[in-house]
Amino acid sequence: MNPNTTAILILLVSFAIMILLRFPIAYAVGISSVLCILYMGKPLTIVVQMMVKGVNAFSLMAVPFFILMGVLMGSGGISEKLIAFADSLVGWMRGGLGMVNCVDSFFFGGISGSAAADTASLGTILIPIMVKQGYDDDFATALTITSSVQGILVPPSHNMVIYATTAGGISVGSLFLAGYLPGALLCICLMVGTYIISVKRNYPRGSKFSLINVFKQLIKSFWALAAILIVVVGVVAGVFTATESAAIAVIYSLFVSMFVYKGLDLKGVWKAFGDAMDTLSIVLILIATSNVFGYCLTLLNVPKMAAGAITSITTNPIILALLINLILLFLGCIMDMAPIILIATPILLPLAKSIGIDPIQFGIIMMLNCGIGLLTPPVGAVLFIGSAVSKVQMERLVKATIPFYICMLLALLLITFVPAITLWIPHIFMDYPL
Repeated sequence: MNPNTTAILILLVSFAIMILLRFPIAYAVGISSVLCILYMGKPLTIVVQMMVKGVNAFSLMAVPFFILMGVLMGSGGISEKLIAFADSLVGWMRGGLGMVNCVDSFFFGGISGSAAADTASLGTILIPIMVKQGYDDDFATALTITSSVQGILVPPSHNMVIYATTAGGISVGSLFLAGYLPGALLCICLMVGTYIISVKRNYPRGSKFSLINVFKQLIKSFWALAAILIVVVGVVAGVFTATESAAIAVIYSLFVSMFVYKGLDLKGVWKAFGDAMDTLSIVLILIATSNVFGYCLTLLNVPKMAAGAITSITTNPIILALLINLILLFLGCIMDMAPIILIATPILLPLAKSIGIDPIQFGIIMMLNCGIGLLTPPVGAVLFIGSAVSKVQMERLVKATIPFYICMLLALLLITFVPAITLWIPHIFMDYPL
């Protein structure tokens, strides 16, 4: 057997075996890379060099700040303000609280940047309220976890920064702007699904629409929503780099959480720093070990071989785009989000570019695919969080989520085949080519 083929088998088979044995993903990536490098006769110093190189990127400095910002704002008493604001906008519809759930996730996602944080924070508040008002608990939980995926699409998202760094030469500002319309599209698709189910099950309406109430709730939630403006407008206007805007947003979030909404005290701040450190340690070790894995893939020409294997099936751009989505959806079922971005981007991005998918558009496609993966067993982290928060059995929750899977897949297809959904806002504000 060709030595390169053997090395590829050692890398991929050992990785797959460790995933099946439920190794922590960072260990699975790192150990399989070491085994491959040993077989190829390369010095093990390469492992250390590649790990250091993986995290030694200035753009990655934004990641810990965005994570900390999300934790501070998520635990600083802003959830109730955003729920009240969303209720004033859409609570009057049939299934009003379900609509509030969707819209609130759009707002909160732009602050937390995390589907898990969205589910854990908003779910503990909204799910009991929805159940109390007559909504089925499995429906309320399924809607909460699916709408939380907007947190990945709506900036600032630290996963977008990781993708921009991995893809190379991608503007973080353009990527941030590109997430808004897809996030809104996902929100609308989920709201349509919610309305259909609400009519069928005769779920209640909320209070009547009042423009005065909307204005009143907007003022109360202004301080929370302003955090998004600091990050996105600052980066897009060129006032800050992504890293600088993230650092400023952390200081702002700390001030708002402690002195405006008064949801955090010094003890809470210390806990928030600890939670952020836990998340950051996982992200950074994944980036480091995935860089070694990526080195092995590149050395063995796996991206080129994978692209050749896929294009040998068909050269039809539509079918190739669907295949890329299927691969990402499958990976989402067995891996967490960060390793998918780090490992799959070097392999699939060149193929996507070859069929006319823009790197910014591909980034959003990857974000949504990974978001859907967070809701699918056996590794769906947000699915498990939703089940734990609501005490709904996993089997019932997966069944209740099926209609929302359909809504999300519809949004994914539109984003894949209508580039303007992703690229229009970057084109308007940053003159990004359509």
